[in-house]
Amino acid sequence: MNEITTFGAGCFWCVEAVFKELTGVEKVIPGYMGGQKENPTYEEVCTGETGHAEVLQITFNPQIISFSELLEVFWQIHDPTTLNRQGNDIGTQYRSVIFYHSDEQFEEATRSLKILETVGIYDQPVVTGIQPATAFYPAEQYHHDYFALNGTQPYCQMVVRPKVEKFKKLFNHKLKR
Repeated sequence: MNEITTFGAGCFWCVEAVFKELTGVEKVIPGYMGGQKENPTYEEVCTGETGHAEVLQITFNPQIISFSELLEVFWQIHDPTTLNRQGNDIGTQYRSVIFYHSDEQFEEATRSLKILETVGIYDQPVVTGIQPATAFYPAEQYHHDYFALNGTQPYCQMVVRPKVEKFKKLFNHKLKR
């Protein structure tokens, strides 16, 4: 039986381009979570006033890829030490956050974060939030498969492509073939 998890790790175009490549990931949907407004639009979320984060909702087969393995990818593909930003993308909508969908996900995310802090990989404190999942609002259709459909655009070339290339080097053994 498939499970769902939701991650915010900056721009959802970057996150989607990575997670959709993993074996065991059945579906990825960019969207918004964690805010106050029902059915927010991209333009509204971009103001930072709705409280939503740009997220990726991931449907995965835990018999093929575990939640723990997804967390491993999550920690590697963004900087969890920058509050409300990833690179040049600045605002609460770009915050680092794990929205858990079960007690087991909460426990594993908390354990994973503690290990990350104990190992001391980062010079700065990890600021990733771990929160219960709330209402998920899918992003407008033009955001779906954005990198695949718009890979030649400057943002994709300068921001998304390097993240995807780094991810593929680190996690080549977990890629769909």
